[in-house]
Amino acid sequence: MGTDFYEAVESRRTFYHIGKQSTVSDERLISVVENAILHCPTAFNSQSGRVLLLLNKNHERLWALAAEALRPVVPAGDFAKTEEKLNSFSSGYGTLLFYEDQQVVQGLQSRFPLYKDNFPIWSQQASGMLQYIVWVALESEGLGVSLQHYSPLIDAPVAAEWKVPAEWKLIGQMPFGKPTSGPDEKQFLPVEDRIRIYK
Repeated sequence: MGTDFYEAVESRRTFYHIGKQSTVSDERLISVVENAILHCPTAFNSQSGRVLLLLNKNHERLWALAAEALRPVVPAGDFAKTEEKLNSFSSGYGTLLFYEDQQVVQGLQSRFPLYKDNFPIWSQQASGMLQYIVWVALESEGLGVSLQHYSPLIDAPVAAEWKVPAEWKLIGQMPFGKPTSGPDEKQFLPVEDRIRIYK
């Protein structure tokens, strides 16, 4: 069990080249997301994470909306590269959208004013943990995954398209699909420069 966990952590990578196939059923995808959102730790047990799982035409529509939102702000000469990147996400099987419910965060700020300034930070930390759990889990199922950040440019059209509650804040987008090629080589800083040990 322990070895499997460490192997899953070590093998998690960013995959930009993904196809429209999945290595698991939609039911399994749903189970992975449900398990992650149920068991991800949150400060004060806030459970503020929210997720949209977009498949099929919904997934493709997301990246079309992203292209529409980016076209006016990306210089015309650079848009072809941007569009190519968005198409690589659209070519996948699905996308997960990670949100944090600000109504929950603000409620905690009201109830615990001593920690008021910390709750937005803790909310972001919880979202990061949820994203990481899902990312590792999906890659353990044989899928290629990446994490993208196109907020706030896409927030309004996405909210309108899928009737997202106004209190939900979009944090990240996670396209996934069957890998069509391997990830790029990962570089590591010396671990001794990143950890200090005192005995």
